[in-house]
Amino acid sequence: MAFEYLKALHIIFVVTWFAGLFYIVRLFIYQTEALGKSAEEKRILVPQLNLMAKRLWFGITWPSAILTLIFGFGVLYYRWGYMQLGFMHAKLGFVFLLYIYHFICQRQFTQLQKGIAKWSSNQLRIWNEGATVLLFAIVFLIVLKSLVDTFWGIIGLLGLSAVLMLGIQLYKKSRNKYKKD
Repeated sequence: MAFEYLKALHIIFVVTWFAGLFYIVRLFIYQTEALGKSAEEKRILVPQLNLMAKRLWFGITWPSAILTLIFGFGVLYYRWGYMQLGFMHAKLGFVFLLYIYHFICQRQFTQLQKGIAKWSSNQLRIWNEGATVLLFAIVFLIVLKSLVDTFWGIIGLLGLSAVLMLGIQLYKKSRNKYKKD
């Protein structure tokens, strides 16, 4: 019975962690755009967005990342045999990449809290898709338990990502056109 509780808690914190990662990058976009606003708008927007980002990052995203790791080790303890299988090595590799993604977001968070925007809002929109790719890879691996099936799933996801990138570019053009009118 303990295994099922550990697994449920692991899944819950994976979900909240991803929710935090998806939303924090959206806040980064807003923070970056706010830094380019007029002094009056910036005076109002920047402190509010910084507060929202701080609460999300330290209240949800970081705790979820830590609890995901703790409960993930608990699940592996009960299913140590998975460590003999290739799909688990690949899954853990993608999880490692997700933590790297998280730490890069930490650097972005720290810079934006200081009013430094090194990435454009468009670059951040593209960056936000990285978490989606990792989510797909991890879920495919854990559900399908097959590197080949996961490979084809990721190929499909990359195709979807290309369509999303095209959508981002079209949205940007549309938004710029709307600003001009």
